[in-house]
Parts: sequence; structure tokens; C-alpha cells
Amino acid sequence: MTTQQLLELIRQGTNAWNTWRQQNPSEEPDLHEEDLSNSNLSGANLSRVNLSGATISGANLSKANLSWSIMIGADLRKADVSEANLTSADLSGADATEANFTRANFTDAVLIDTNFNNADLSEANFAGADLTGAYLKEANLRGAFITQTQLDKARAPEELPPPR
Repeated sequence: MTTQQLLELIRQGTNAWNTWRQQNPSEEPDLHEEDLSNSNLSGANLSRVNLSGATISGANLSKANLSWSIMIGADLRKADVSEANLTSADLSGADATEANFTRANFTDAVLIDTNFNNADLSEANFAGADLTGAYLKEANLRGAFITQTQLDKARAPEELPPPR
């Protein structure tokens, strides 16, 4: 399926997208560098989708399945990713400033140099996640499952990421 066809399918809504994913389980859609800003992808099966460099700012990804997705350098600013499954996802270098990840599952996720400044990470599960160099300034980690070792690998709170 072409990128344009994939984008048209997403615009049809989560039900159409998820039906297509069920019918094509071996497909690993490539949406890298596409603009999905402000899209409603709540509950969407985005597992194993390449979203590297994609603009997903302001999108609703609540309860989405993003497991094993590649989101390197993605723009997730102010996105709602609450209760999403990000197991083994790669968000290296992503900008998640002011995003909502309440109760998100980051088990075994790669979060190297991810910008979580001012993000809501409350009650998120970071079991086995790599937070090396992650920016957590003013992030809400209340109730999050995260170890001191993981926090020690993140950047100091006063460090800011380079401008986009």
C-alpha cells in the first residue's frame, strides 16, 4: 500500500485502520516524516509502524498500540498518548514536550535523548526502558514505575534540548 493510501485510510478513522491492520497482519506501514498532527488515532493499532520524523503533535493516541513502533525524532508535542502501549517502541530523539503519557506502558522502550520536558508521565511504566540522556525537566512522574538507575541516566533537570 502506498503512503498516500495509508494516509487516506487513517483519515477514515480508527475502525477502518484497525480493520485493515487485522486483514494485513504482516504489513509494517511506513509513515515516516508524514504529518499526522491533530489526528484522532485513539485506540489505533500502530504496532510496528515507522513514524520516524513524523509530526504527531496534538494528536490523540490515547489507548493506541504503539508497541515496536519506530518513532525516532518524531514530534509528539502536546499529544495525548495516555494509556498507550509503547512496549519496545523506539522514541529516541523524539520531542514529547507537554505530551500526556498518563498510565502509558514504556516497558523495554528506547527513550534515548527523548524530550519529556513538562510531559505528564504519571503512573507510566518504565520497566526495562532506556532513558539515557532523556530530558525530564518539570515532567510529572508521580506514581510512575521508574528506577533511580533509570533516572540517573537521564539528563540533569537544568539541561535543555537543542531547539528544533
